[in-house]
Amino acid sequence: MPKLLIDIIGWCGSLMVILAYGLNSYQRIASDSWTFLLLNFAGGVCLIIYSVYYTAYANTFINVVWVIIALPALVRLMKRYAKR
Repeated sequence: MPKLLIDIIGWCGSLMVILAYGLNSYQRIASDSWTFLLLNFAGGVCLIIYSVYYTAYANTFINVVWVIIALPALVRLMKRYAKR
């Protein structure tokens, strides 16, 4: 992948995670909302791609954990909506 594309993916990931945190901190979205969880999941995936490309494995590790935390929460939310 071209370096510019990787940089764009990294910036988008950073913005998504910050947006999720900011919106939640100012109580604009709930921590169990689709918006919060999807922003964290997608942002984490983008940051994994970015940090693997640049061999920043400490950052890769934290973003893998970030995604692992977000994924079960998304599955739980999907199950809750499926019951309705």
